Amino acid sequence: MSTVDKMLIKGIRSFGPENKNVITFFKPLTLIVGPNGAGKTTIIECLKLSCTGELPPNSRSGHTFVHDPKVAGETETKGQIKLRFKTAAGKDVVCIRSFQLTQKASKMEFKAIESVLQTINPHTGEKVCLSYRCADMDREIPALMGVSKAILENVIFVHQDESNWPLQDPSTLKKKFDDIFSATRYTKALEVIKRLHKDQAQEIKTFRLKLENLQTLKDQAYRLRDSIAQDQEKSDALKTQMEDSKTNIQAVENKILRTETSIDELRRLQEQISTKTSARSTYVTLREKQYAALSEENEDTDEELEEWRTKFEERIALQGTKISKLERDMNDEKAKSSLLSKTINDSTLHIGKLQAEADAHISMKHERDSAIRKIFTKHNLGPIPDPPFTNDVAMNLTNRTRARLSNLEDDLQDKKKSNETQLEFLWGRYLKVNARYSEVDGQIQSKKESKLGILRRMKDKENERDAAEKELSKLNLARIDERERYLQIEVERKTVALAERDYDKIISQKRTEIYTMDHKIKALHREKDNIASDADDRVKLELKKYELEKCKSKLHKIYDEHNDKIRNVLKGRRPPEKDVKKEITQAFGCIDAEYNGLNSKSQEAEQQLKLVQMKIEGARSHLSKLQKDLDAKRRHLNSKLQSITKVSVDINTFPKVLEGAMEARDKLNSEKIVANGLQKMYDPFEKMAREQHKCPCCDRGFTPDEEDLFVKKQRTFGSSNADLMKALEMELSNAEDFFQQLDNLRVIYDQYVKLGKETITSAEKDLKQLLADESEKAQTFEDLVSVLAQVKMDRDGVEILLHPSDAIDRHVQEIQELEPEVEDLEYKLDSRGQGVKSKEDIQLELNSAMRTRDTLLSEMDDLRDQHKMLSEDFTNAQMRWHAVREEKLSASSILHTFKKAEEDLVLFAEEKEQLTLDQKHLEEALVPLRKESESLLQEHKALKERLDQEYDHLAERRRGFQQEIDALGTLNTRIKEYVDSKKAERLHELQERHTLSLSQLQECEAKKQEISDELDRSKEKLRSQDQFKRNIDDNLNYRKTKAEVDRLTHDIELLEDNVLSFGSMSTIEADLKRNAQEKERLLSEYNRCQGTLSVYQSNISKHKVELKQTQYKDIEKRYFNQLLQLKTTEMANKDLDRYYAALDKALMRFHTMKMEEINKIIKELWQQTYRGQDIDCISINSDSEGAGTRSYSYRVVMQNGGAELEMRGRCSAGQKVLASLIIRLALAETFCLNCGILALDEPTTNLDGPNAESLAAALLRIMESRKGQENFQLIIITHDERFAQLIGQRQLAEKYYRVSKDEQQHSKIEAQEIFD
Repeated sequence: MSTVDKMLIKGIRSFGPENKNVITFFKPLTLIVGPNGAGKTTIIECLKLSCTGELPPNSRSGHTFVHDPKVAGETETKGQIKLRFKTAAGKDVVCIRSFQLTQKASKMEFKAIESVLQTINPHTGEKVCLSYRCADMDREIPALMGVSKAILENVIFVHQDESNWPLQDPSTLKKKFDDIFSATRYTKALEVIKRLHKDQAQEIKTFRLKLENLQTLKDQAYRLRDSIAQDQEKSDALKTQMEDSKTNIQAVENKILRTETSIDELRRLQEQISTKTSARSTYVTLREKQYAALSEENEDTDEELEEWRTKFEERIALQGTKISKLERDMNDEKAKSSLLSKTINDSTLHIGKLQAEADAHISMKHERDSAIRKIFTKHNLGPIPDPPFTNDVAMNLTNRTRARLSNLEDDLQDKKKSNETQLEFLWGRYLKVNARYSEVDGQIQSKKESKLGILRRMKDKENERDAAEKELSKLNLARIDERERYLQIEVERKTVALAERDYDKIISQKRTEIYTMDHKIKALHREKDNIASDADDRVKLELKKYELEKCKSKLHKIYDEHNDKIRNVLKGRRPPEKDVKKEITQAFGCIDAEYNGLNSKSQEAEQQLKLVQMKIEGARSHLSKLQKDLDAKRRHLNSKLQSITKVSVDINTFPKVLEGAMEARDKLNSEKIVANGLQKMYDPFEKMAREQHKCPCCDRGFTPDEEDLFVKKQRTFGSSNADLMKALEMELSNAEDFFQQLDNLRVIYDQYVKLGKETITSAEKDLKQLLADESEKAQTFEDLVSVLAQVKMDRDGVEILLHPSDAIDRHVQEIQELEPEVEDLEYKLDSRGQGVKSKEDIQLELNSAMRTRDTLLSEMDDLRDQHKMLSEDFTNAQMRWHAVREEKLSASSILHTFKKAEEDLVLFAEEKEQLTLDQKHLEEALVPLRKESESLLQEHKALKERLDQEYDHLAERRRGFQQEIDALGTLNTRIKEYVDSKKAERLHELQERHTLSLSQLQECEAKKQEISDELDRSKEKLRSQDQFKRNIDDNLNYRKTKAEVDRLTHDIELLEDNVLSFGSMSTIEADLKRNAQEKERLLSEYNRCQGTLSVYQSNISKHKVELKQTQYKDIEKRYFNQLLQLKTTEMANKDLDRYYAALDKALMRFHTMKMEEINKIIKELWQQTYRGQDIDCISINSDSEGAGTRSYSYRVVMQNGGAELEMRGRCSAGQKVLASLIIRLALAETFCLNCGILALDEPTTNLDGPNAESLAAALLRIMESRKGQENFQLIIITHDERFAQLIGQRQLAEKYYRVSKDEQQHSKIEAQEIFD
């Protein structure tokens, strides 16, 4: 609780500006005494100003608050108030406020010059500034002290002029109580909640519309994704099928390749057989001819025949030398004759060419003239001169034709533009009609989709209706209505019973009677006591005081033992002993409800955590299974790769290995094709060389030796090329097998890559998400468990206090019973009045009154029990009635849902019919648009064909004219070239040279005849000697030919054996044809799959493009966020309803509870304090100003003999002071739970002696009851020395303060010893 420690006053009102007056506030009592006008009230004003910032009344805006400069003899005076206090949290804070008052020429000027709020560091003692602004200080200090500003102004620090505010006019009273209860603030809060509820209801409608739109978009996005997934599955299936087809095609191609290789080899062998057979036939024919030409077959060996041929050479050597000389001369003449013949032939050829060119030149000129004449006549180009034309005339006429051609080209371009304009106009009409057609068709598709959506919604509504119908079938509405009516009747009956009995009125009457009897008993006791001896009263008083002190000590002991626990439970508050049980029970109820709620939440969070953990276990097992599959595929691929490649290969290099195998296979295949082509190219060369005796490449003639060498080289090349092809075939087969083995692993590798990069990654992502959810839910569960543990500790701590609170309540009741007895005994001893009755009469009357009071108490207890039982029965009936009403509301809600579903189904059916009708109308409107579109398209085609024909006719005419002009230009060019080449002069020169060469040739021929005759004679002589040599040569040649025939026969037999090893040619060709057909079928299937795949991929791309549109972007997230926003807004709106009702109810309950507590305290204090008999008690009545409002009007009333009268205007000045003071004490007792300060300025004003004494006694009792409260402070300022002596006791304070004035009439404060 907050307290004030010390205050410094300087330069305020009558306190001098030079002196510092310090006052220390004690606990529980600070007493300030002084005569009127000494400056006592200034202390209250300084306290109030320091804490609230409000200047005292009638201070003229501060001009009269600061010490007057005129009195001080200065033009300017300064005042300062420094207050040190403890906050509600026990923290030391210093408040400093400084002021300045300046005397101007015509007026005073007041201003605040310094405002500082400081705190003190408890460890270092250093001062830390909290604020320098007055407004902040005015707001911060009440918060630090734990009370509102209204409590500080109207209850704690009340100026003497305003101390009677409870009995002022109603408007002032209402304003004060509204400020104390903060009613305006709470009413505004209710209005803000209501306005916020309305705004959020409008937002909910908007959010629902947005959510419906997002739901439509989300459904469309889901449909697009389903289409993409289905097309992707089909695409994957087609890709797999295409891969299989590709593999099958490759296998069939390999078969075809092997078959073609076999056919090529077989054909090559057949060609070799044919070649060798032809060569053998040739050699056989040659052998027969040679055998027939033999004059005599010699039986000698080949070596002997060679020796005979060598001897003949010596004999014919001389004759051969002569023949050689003659042949050389003959050759020289032949060369000369040949040269002359060649010269003559060349001259003749050149002359013929030049003569032909001259004839052609004349013919071209005639042709040119004819072409010009024909062009001018055909195209009507005007008159022309008579032929023959000169070159200049012909060139001029040609230029005229070219100009005409240019005009034709311009006409053709104009025609083309005109055609394009007409076609574009007609095509535009077609596009417009087609656009309308597409628009109507799109509307039809939209209607179809809307109809499908309605069908789905109808199905959902049917499901909802069936569910509601199923729920209704489980409920008995008639039985629920009957129970509800029965319970309502019972509640009304019990309500009437309670109202008829009116227990509160009867109990109040009984209380009044008991109160009357108590007064009567007290009066009788007083009379009896007056008669009895004082010793008995003293003994009884001491006994009662002893019992009272014993009860109080026990109470304080129990309270002090559990003080810390009670403070912890009640947030630092220490309630009065009489309210301990009530507040502990309320705190236990609140914390028990909180504990039960948290316990259920923790159990729910634990279930959610276990569910997520189960999902994580499933995800981990799935991921482990995928990892095992990945490892198995990796091991399988590694083993297969190692077995295929025979080396250790990393699985990640598989694509490179496969690509390398493919490149090696393709390279060997290309090398084989090249070798096969070379073989096919060089195979016929040997046959061509043997048949034509020349080189097949350059057509150069062969000698026999060159021919044999060429054939030998061809055979060597053929043999080496055949070996090379066999090696290449073997390598190609190995490379193909290697590639096929690797290619078979590609599917497994693709699965391995997909498993590693997609499936496992997705599974790990899902696992991470689940782990994050687990972490979040585990954190939530741990937070709930920790909060639950803390709440359980708090609950256990409160539960422990239940038994001590019962004991405290019991002792409080005993004290309440003993205190009136002690007061009565004390009063008896003080008042010494004696009556006329005897002691026995008084005793009899006393016994009768006590029996009557006991009877009344018994009757009142019975009435309370009956009232309690009826109230409990009424509450139980109300609870059962509310339960049945909730059940009925639930059934009504289900019935409403069922009817709403039926109505929605009818609306959906009508909407579906309307969509069907709209679709039919649109389809009917689509037919004429289709016909119009087709008609325009046909018209466009017909116009295009007609215009194209016209354009083609003009173009054909231009092309013909162009060709004629080109031909004429060609003739002109050739004529010009002939003239420029001067070939006529060359013709004349060549004719002269030709005549000279003819005469030289005749002379050479004569000389050549002479040499020929001589050569013939020499050869005749040699021929007779050569007959025998020729016979030897013929025998040798015959034997050589025979040997060649035998060799060829052997080769042909070997080749035929090879042919037989390949099999039948027809069988191989049939296999080739069958494989080719299979390849065509597979290619057709592959192309079909490829086309279908392109369609699916096109659909996927189109749907993906649609999904990338802005309206589908993050549609699930947007839908979820919108749904979350809607639900949270709805929940917030419901919470606002609950907050509104709870705040409204809490305000009413708080106001009612506080008013009851205030009135209870007022009654007790009044009865303890007021000594008159005209007013039994006083209270504050609060009446609502209107139905449904939280605004109250207040009035102070007094009760006397059951009558209730408004106190304002009916009481004396003393009663007004006492009532105001008691009301302030009650308000302080009720609202100042965190602030133990109460300042009373002149509390005995207008009070007579007995009432002043009663007030002193009451204040002493308050201080006595608050003695255990360490921070309670009562500040009393009075001029009444008697009152000061009554209240100023040494056990409450060691010193008191006396305020007086010095010689300069400045106020001063002095501390003095307390009264003895």
